[in-house]
Amino acid sequence: MTKYVIIGGSTGAIGAVEAIREVDPAGSLTVVTEEPMPIHSRPMIGDYLSGAAPLQKTKYRSDQFWCENKVRAFTGRKAVRVNFGEKYVELDEGARIEFEQLLIATGSKPFLPNIEGVDAKGVFTFTTFADAEAAKRRLAEEKRVVVIGGGLIGVCAAEALAKCGGDVTIVELQERILSLLLDDAASDILRQAIRHRGVKIITGHTVQQIEKRDDGSVGAVVLDNGQRLPCGMVAIAIGVRPRTELVLDTEVRVNRGIVVDRFMRTTLPNVYACGDVAEAYDLISEGRRVLPQWPVAHMSGRVAGFNMAGAKRAYPGGVVMGALKYFDTPLVAVGRTNPEKGADYEVLVVHDPDRPRYKKAVLKDGVLHGFILVGDIERAGILCYLLTKGVDVAAFKDTLLSDGFGLVNLSEGLRRTMLMRSWM
Repeated sequence: MTKYVIIGGSTGAIGAVEAIREVDPAGSLTVVTEEPMPIHSRPMIGDYLSGAAPLQKTKYRSDQFWCENKVRAFTGRKAVRVNFGEKYVELDEGARIEFEQLLIATGSKPFLPNIEGVDAKGVFTFTTFADAEAAKRRLAEEKRVVVIGGGLIGVCAAEALAKCGGDVTIVELQERILSLLLDDAASDILRQAIRHRGVKIITGHTVQQIEKRDDGSVGAVVLDNGQRLPCGMVAIAIGVRPRTELVLDTEVRVNRGIVVDRFMRTTLPNVYACGDVAEAYDLISEGRRVLPQWPVAHMSGRVAGFNMAGAKRAYPGGVVMGALKYFDTPLVAVGRTNPEKGADYEVLVVHDPDRPRYKKAVLKDGVLHGFILVGDIERAGILCYLLTKGVDVAAFKDTLLSDGFGLVNLSEGLRRTMLMRSWM
């Protein structure tokens, strides 16, 4: 009976558990996760904070998931060391768990900038439900909030905090919000939607200092241009970093994340990695990169689980993507949305500022490499399929961004494939 051990308990681990049990219903399966609470969907943290979703509705799997899959779960426990030679994981209280197949699914942690006052009371990150609980308690006392970072996490945090009655200001170093996903036109639409809801935005600057009050709590932030913004709360949302501590100074190769092949194998036999901690294949660049995204983590976890259990599966590759609905403005951005100037890309755009609505497709050699949809995201699923499968869309590219685009525009063979496709 194979001994499987998974370090981590989020979506990558869940995907791996389900895949392992599809192949090996009887193997010994142990999960070690620092989070004490049941399995919840992290993309719903903002909905939980704003009150749009009660905690019960944020559950990603049932409370019985571990039991139903015959998993010995160590929740609220931390793996402090892995002995790869003797094949065991050591926990924070000294217990040792032996493994034959190991998956590292430790995820990522928020990046904290090295600025004065970052340790003040009232400084939060926004990646766990514990963060949301702490922010909710602070909002009962302090309404003025500065969000450092205008990426996906920052924008979602700003929306949730504003819905809770916060007086919110976003401070973003780049000249536009969601700069890694959107172009100028799409970012401007979102910027207007955010401001329409009363959230202030400062771009092109960053926070240089967090001032403390006499009691050690947040009193204000000071920007790099000297501007002072009084506030009682700061949410830091400037990205995440892979949690690679367990494998540092070992034979496991680490670049930005743990380097894995197309089967999610690390450089050590029988040791796998997935999700935010893994540096895996990127469909668009055809290289390796860390993609801290929920769907990517789940898919890579499933691939790792299948291979751990002996059912060989290749990871098809991930792609940069982001999706959100800021109040009434939905948007989706996938792949290479801002191609390099002078590169051999074809860019198609449909912009209706009166609605507002914006669509953009980026093609290379007839293949879709990226797209942005703002306002009307109904065709996002079809476009994502065409992109991830590398379909040649040259024959119908002029209809890609039209209101009527759909399965009817595809060839009969492609329609049949899409309608019958099964997701791994």
